[in-house]
Amino acid sequence: MTDMITATGLVKRYKEVEALAGLDLTVPEGTVLALLGPNGAGKTTAVRVLTTLLKPDAGSAVVAGVDILADPDGVRSRIGLSGQYAAVDEHLTGFENLEMVGRLYGMGRTQARARARELLERFALADAGDRPSKT
Repeated sequence: MTDMITATGLVKRYKEVEALAGLDLTVPEGTVLALLGPNGAGKTTAVRVLTTLLKPDAGSAVVAGVDILADPDGVRSRIGLSGQYAAVDEHLTGFENLEMVGRLYGMGRTQARARARELLERFALADAGDRPSKT
């Protein structure tokens, strides 16, 4: 079985605070990982490092077969990340929410609109795409 995440000695410091103190982690393909621990244990920092949102101060990691330091764009092209809270504006339509996310990811207006329509079609939500998300 292939490992989807391999981290060795990951360290992340914020001034005097060591948020990650040499994290070693292996996650085999096809498994579900949950990070549990008290506030300040480094869970969010670990996720941010492994998803290339933060650069570690030491150590190394490979995610989906790609080194997080050598090719962060390659990592991001192979993974998805969803936060704890949904980033859906219930007053916007489904289409508008998808378009907004596309724009946040750097797509131009035309490309974001096309991708939003494509996704609504793919998931059989085209009829609902123009209604407010809260409905």
